[in-house]
Amino acid sequence: MNEKELIALLAGVREGSCSLDKAMEQLRNWPQEDMDFACLDHQRSLRTGFPEVIYGENKSSGQISAIFQKMLKQGGVVMATRVDSAKAAKICREIPELVYHREAGMIVAGSSAEKSGRGIIVVLSAGTSDIPVAAEAAVTAAALGHQVESVYDVGVAGLHRLLRQRKLLESAAVIIVVAGMEGALPSVVGGLVDKPVIAVPTSIGYGTAFGGLAALLGMLNSCAPGVAVVNIDNGFGAGCMAAAINRA
Repeated sequence: MNEKELIALLAGVREGSCSLDKAMEQLRNWPQEDMDFACLDHQRSLRTGFPEVIYGENKSSGQISAIFQKMLKQGGVVMATRVDSAKAAKICREIPELVYHREAGMIVAGSSAEKSGRGIIVVLSAGTSDIPVAAEAAVTAAALGHQVESVYDVGVAGLHRLLRQRKLLESAAVIIVVAGMEGALPSVVGGLVDKPVIAVPTSIGYGTAFGGLAALLGMLNSCAPGVAVVNIDNGFGAGCMAAAINRA
């Protein structure tokens, strides 16, 4: 339940359009709800502006479904990250209103149709292999109510591909740049625009990429001002940060 929904609920009680019993039922498990294997933080959206999100990688499909059912009762956006297609198929059969984004490995319910924020969030991926992380960032920002444009495979090995996107880059409010290997693309983008750039290192690369560590260190050592870095493969975190900047 977000701030607007809580205010509307209390206003309904005051005006008589919502009974006190109904309001108490809606608030019965607020701000938290205990389950056998989880403790749900229903107040997080009100407190931070972001809903609690289900990290699905080591959860069973049954656990994810049970959490979704509890969270959907509270309204608002509900997301699960790192969900493989086999788990997603079982979960979406059980809860048909859920939408699975295969590239991003995310399940989403209740994403906002009305776009908010100061402008467009642009998501760039250096290579095709970086798309899953870029898609996670894009789906997250879109689910939080922001307009998102994605451009894939514009890495530094062929800079003409990036330069063709100058008009889009200049129209952005925030840019998310996803890259593996040596992680050079965010520095290049940071040197071309006057926008906040959120760099996302990925675990893509040969041996000395060290599972994304080389890209992470390269981005942290960027000489371009205005570049911030999130953790390796953390498209979700980049999407949330971009949403926070765009709504400021």
